[in-house]
Amino acid sequence: MMVKSKKGSFSVAEFYSKFGIVLIFVLLFVIMSVVNRNFISGVNLRNVVRQVVVITILACGEQLMLISGMVDLSPGRVLAFAGTLSAYCMMKTGNLFLALVVGLACGLLFGAINGALITAFDIPPFIATLASMQMADGAIMAFTGGQNYSNLPASFNFLGQGYIGFIPFPVVIMILVLIITYIILAWTPMGRSLYAIGGNQAAALASGIRVKRSKFFACAFGGVCTGLAGILLMARMSSGQPAAGEGMEMDAITAVIVGGTSMSGGVGNILNTIVGSLIIGIIKNFMNLQNINSSFQDIVLGILICVAVIIDVQVRKANSK
Repeated sequence: MMVKSKKGSFSVAEFYSKFGIVLIFVLLFVIMSVVNRNFISGVNLRNVVRQVVVITILACGEQLMLISGMVDLSPGRVLAFAGTLSAYCMMKTGNLFLALVVGLACGLLFGAINGALITAFDIPPFIATLASMQMADGAIMAFTGGQNYSNLPASFNFLGQGYIGFIPFPVVIMILVLIITYIILAWTPMGRSLYAIGGNQAAALASGIRVKRSKFFACAFGGVCTGLAGILLMARMSSGQPAAGEGMEMDAITAVIVGGTSMSGGVGNILNTIVGSLIIGIIKNFMNLQNINSSFQDIVLGILICVAVIIDVQVRKANSK
């Protein structure tokens, strides 16, 4: 897929890899702004940003998993488990620090379970994370009986609704998580190991990379991101809701794939994932503004996943040539 020019050669596949996702976002934004003028209102755009926070933080965890050749299906239910227990702890004790520790620890626990199942027992990531998803779903329903926990203190609600100056506090947290993820992937030996494992695990083993340790780290990091996302979501809703978060793992996976991270592993960067999250956010927001049925919204997101994977396959084929 090459077009010759006087200055050399131009690769459509390479151009798309670098700039395609940004162009798609700009095009969608312009079209949605023209179709529905409410889309570009300040209130609506602030809502989009708030909604994107949780998906983006989940996507940071999925990013490490996918780059290393794995996938995590558990975040939706683990998010509900961690967030609801954090809210319950806050309601019972009034101690914000303890509530944060409980939420993050719950996420880390399930991340560690995923990591142990995958690395110690060689269970495929799809099956391991599906199992932990079921465990988290059963655990949260057994603990709460499906009951919501409301009337949470203002200090907890601030995490999801507060501002630092004119910037929403959840956005500040999201930016910090993005920076940490970027540093891990771009500047640390762990990040290089994850790329190597996703690119060719056999070669990574032969070169001395501790594959199991790296995979366990990716799972644990994803778990912490999930716990944090759960806390922020419950704080935004001012209540612990066991039914919340269902299906959010698919939104996060879609954001990462749309952002150009390969399902085959070894390829991807967090900057494009940010744009992928924004694309998912504006598409869902626009469909809500247009009063599109939630079932059709799922169809659209499913098609989006298929298109993103097809593009990934074609781009990889073109680059290999």
